[in-house]
Amino acid sequence: MHRDQQRANDQSICSPPDAGSPPRRSFLGGLLAAGTAGVGALLIIPVIRFVLHPVLATTTEKSWSEVGKVDELQSITVPVQKLVQIEQLDGWRRTVSHVCTHLGCTVPWIDKQNKFVCPCHQAVFNPEGRLIGGPAPRSMDVLPTKVEQGVLKVQYQFFRQLTPKKEAVA
Repeated sequence: MHRDQQRANDQSICSPPDAGSPPRRSFLGGLLAAGTAGVGALLIIPVIRFVLHPVLATTTEKSWSEVGKVDELQSITVPVQKLVQIEQLDGWRRTVSHVCTHLGCTVPWIDKQNKFVCPCHQAVFNPEGRLIGGPAPRSMDVLPTKVEQGVLKVQYQFFRQLTPKKEAVA
């Protein structure tokens, strides 16, 4: 009887597990998959926020920049270069730039010729900013201005390049 009992014990140890209980390897595999999915979800959240940020973020509102006192500007007979700094936040991009006209070039006033000449592509503009010649598709863009407490202010905007009509971009 002792031998029969030992044989029954050996068969119960070697017999396959019940269909109702999952094997140990299956449980560990599921645990590993759940852990990997959790870590992946935690790592993908910053990537999704980075990608969607420009879509969800608002751009900087147009602001008014000071050009100079009206009293000083009234006695001027020829165009004068004035530096106006603009800070714009657009999605990921933050730009602080000088006011440039047409194709991103600064168009200087040439006193001897009494006109504006673009050093990049030789477009020529009269003192009022109208196109005289060159490859530029339009005249210089006129910006909104206002006077507050004796100070001239300008509202700078970015315009689409290489188009015959003035079209504000931002």
